Amino acid sequence: MDRGYLDFERLHALHQAGSFFVTRAKSNFKCRRILSRPVDRSTGLICDQIIELIVFYSQQAYPERLRRIRYRDEEGRTLVFLTNNMMLPALTVCGLYRQRWQVELFFKWIKQHLRIKRFFGNSQNAVKTQVWTAVATYVLVAIVRKRLNLDLSLHAILQILSVTPFEKTPLFQLLSDLETPDGDPHDDKQLILL
Repeated sequence: MDRGYLDFERLHALHQAGSFFVTRAKSNFKCRRILSRPVDRSTGLICDQIIELIVFYSQQAYPERLRRIRYRDEEGRTLVFLTNNMMLPALTVCGLYRQRWQVELFFKWIKQHLRIKRFFGNSQNAVKTQVWTAVATYVLVAIVRKRLNLDLSLHAILQILSVTPFEKTPLFQLLSDLETPDGDPHDDKQLILL
């Protein structure tokens, strides 16, 4: 999470749920170092420490210990990461934060490509079920595209499938200009959906 989401009460709820997080510390972040771990400074790591929060309200919201990692990136910027994961290597924690942008791009892509015109229910569970069903559909189409080695975009494949839901034509034939072999109506690459 980006440092704009640095809310210790929320982070503690994630910690209690058994999740781990990686976020950046704000510039005015205050803490007390409990333990320092050795780091290889040639990798860009400056320090890897176990810390406690010392500001009263922050300490009340997150009473557990945290891990603080300072890292200097290739551009010379010093970044300070906070995590509750004490086991991962420090460079992995830095890499996880760097990859958060890919996660944001993934969700942006989903917003642009999942055509959920309306929700069939208003409860949190109904919305989650519909969104996860749409995500699962896209993942299945991506698997089909990869397995059948198709050059079509996912969007094009979904358009074809949406207008031919009850066709008995094999997927490979439906999604390509190639004809299936005359001898065997079941292509080896054809996926069994039902």
